[in-house]
Amino acid sequence: MRNTQVKRNPKYETNEEMIRDLATLFRVFGDATRLQIMMELLEGERNVSDLTEALSMQQSAVSHQLTVLRNMKLVKARRDGKNVFYAPADNHVESILEIGLEHVNE
Repeated sequence: MRNTQVKRNPKYETNEEMIRDLATLFRVFGDATRLQIMMELLEGERNVSDLTEALSMQQSAVSHQLTVLRNMKLVKARRDGKNVFYAPADNHVESILEIGLEHVNE
């Protein structure tokens, strides 16, 4: 018998913790409301009022979802006086959303 071990790409080496973290990330992206918020933030910084109006949602619901997104380090917040403005945390977030959109539009 031949030894036919498949060589693994080191880029994709994982452990259990990484797999759990990745699953959590995909669960966060699996919520339509959070996706709507993220898509809105790709257009530029927004505060809770802007998001509430754009998405026709209650302020408490938007705030709750922003908390989830911040806890996952998917959005960042910038305070300007009494206002807090939100934006995607980094380019990875935009890339994930763009790749997802390309996939569903195939």
